[in-house]
Amino acid sequence: MTRLKERIVDLIEAVGPMPVDEYMALCLFDPQNGYYTTREPFGAAGDFITAPEISQMFGELVAVWLYQAWQAAGRPLPATFAEIGPGRGTLMKDMLRTWSRLDPALVAGASFAMIETSPRLAEIQKQTLAGQNAALAWHQTIDALPRRPLFIVGNELFDAVPIRQFVHVGESWRERMIGLGDNDELRFFAGAGSLDPTLLPQDASGAPEGAIAEVAPARVALMSVIAGRIAAQGGAGLFIDYGHLQPGIGDTLQALRRHRHEDVLAGPGEADLTSHVDFAALATAVHPHGLRVEMTTQGEFLLGMGLIERAGALGANADEQARQAIADAVERLAGPDAMGELFKVMKILPAARAA
Repeated sequence: MTRLKERIVDLIEAVGPMPVDEYMALCLFDPQNGYYTTREPFGAAGDFITAPEISQMFGELVAVWLYQAWQAAGRPLPATFAEIGPGRGTLMKDMLRTWSRLDPALVAGASFAMIETSPRLAEIQKQTLAGQNAALAWHQTIDALPRRPLFIVGNELFDAVPIRQFVHVGESWRERMIGLGDNDELRFFAGAGSLDPTLLPQDASGAPEGAIAEVAPARVALMSVIAGRIAAQGGAGLFIDYGHLQPGIGDTLQALRRHRHEDVLAGPGEADLTSHVDFAALATAVHPHGLRVEMTTQGEFLLGMGLIERAGALGANADEQARQAIADAVERLAGPDAMGELFKVMKILPAARAA
């Protein structure tokens, strides 16, 4: 039994079962034993590989999109280019290199922000970005950013923001809770709390007994804060994650350790817990701010930004092995059977602009 599991068992024994969002928050962000505060999750030696770790092309094309958004906004300076949930800092490193080539005046005149809640990951990011000739700063929240135009990216951010789950029992939807079974083993069951069915997707009314519905008020709240800053100060946002463009019913909560799925209750604090992102719900948080939302798949986005052309340029003077690695990266990032369809892209833009 992990240390965090012992504490969760003690907590349940003391105050009763806990909802899924509380369990997720403890597993991922507990200061002493949380996954993101104690582990190195990224890369081949970790538990999963993100798009920036697959190829530099991903960060380069994201940088071009943000640069185009900045140009369309009138090239405002000072401005802040930010990444929220920056992992190891690989994406920001690739973006800074790209911006330096595109427009050295941008790098000289803008500030660059890393929004990171984990002190451990912040230190790794500082190592990755050491020696960069840019005004880099670390912040724990969006609210800490300076009041100026904001051009922000989040890659695999929202999937780790805790969700609530509800289970269909009889005529009601009751909150899915985590309690104790035999030998103090963690288990799911339907709690007493219920949810107004009007808050669920339209197909919820026909859901079978035991069906799971997910809502993510913390994700919606975070997106609303981001949209509020863009609406007030100007800018644009790009958010990439795995999930669905249309809401639906189903259990998407999953645990990943060493690139394999495992029981989400098996090793609290030792595995990454995520769930699919409901992009339609995120869009509802943006619209009240008067901003435009566009959504597509990662494959369509990257191909539209010139992934094939960039791959060709990288491979032009490379040997056969390097060209094959580039081709493999293109397939992983944009292929319909890889990340291309599973991962979605949300663009947040001023109402008058589309891209």
